[in-house]
Amino acid sequence: MKNKIIEVQNVKVNIVNVNDSDYICISDFTKIKEGKSTSDDIIRNWLRNRITLEFLGTWESIYNPNFNSVEFDGFIKQAGLHTFTLSVSQWCEKTNAIGIYSKRGKYGGTYAHKDIAFEFASAISPVFKLYLIKEFERLKELENQNREWNVKRILTKNNYLIHTDAIKNYILPDNDYYKNKEWLKYAEEADILNVVIFNTTAKKWRELNPNLAKTSNVRDYATINELTVLSNLESHNAELIKEGKSKEERFEILSEIAKYQLNILNNAEKIKLLGNKNK
Repeated sequence: MKNKIIEVQNVKVNIVNVNDSDYICISDFTKIKEGKSTSDDIIRNWLRNRITLEFLGTWESIYNPNFNSVEFDGFIKQAGLHTFTLSVSQWCEKTNAIGIYSKRGKYGGTYAHKDIAFEFASAISPVFKLYLIKEFERLKELENQNREWNVKRILTKNNYLIHTDAIKNYILPDNDYYKNKEWLKYAEEADILNVVIFNTTAKKWRELNPNLAKTSNVRDYATINELTVLSNLESHNAELIKEGKSKEERFEILSEIAKYQLNILNNAEKIKLLGNKNK
């Protein structure tokens, strides 16, 4: 679990990801409160409230198949009594709750699923809650942007050369593998796709680009559109193999598919670029 930190009204708030869900440190929220009460005291007072328990119980019933509703009913009956107290650890131990938990050590404190954390923020301060949601959404937007960038980075292995036809033509051979089909008898499946997309085999590309071949291969210099079509062709090729098609037959079929798909993607990209220029 890797911690992330956002700042809400000058308060640093820790966030961790647990099973693909964001859990926010609600102990951090209490720093905006003045007085002698500790964060544990504030959270305990919030937990003993009937409305809070009904919210937590409903959340657990929706998302937690192992939630102990019998123990939950016992807590509901006691909620509001002057003698009733409840800690996070007691709540988790008795009901098998997963929406909130406490941890010790570095980045220690009480963490709650974002749904529950926003509810607790309301009890702390409605204004704080609004700023919390705003900063949390900003964080998620930034993460999505980074995720998209990382996907592109992985696909192209740091060689994002879209719209660089001059470079691509320089490093690829002039051989026309489409006229001379002798190479097909000995070609591996990966090279059939390489020739369909790049008009070269991996070996030929390495021979022409000895310096580049030390750290990369022909697919590292593909555009996003070429990589998209290449991925599609891998699936098509597998199906054609199952059908018993020969290499020659598959090469012809895959070449037509690649030509058609690349034409669609490249034209769509040109239209998008023209649209952006006219804005």
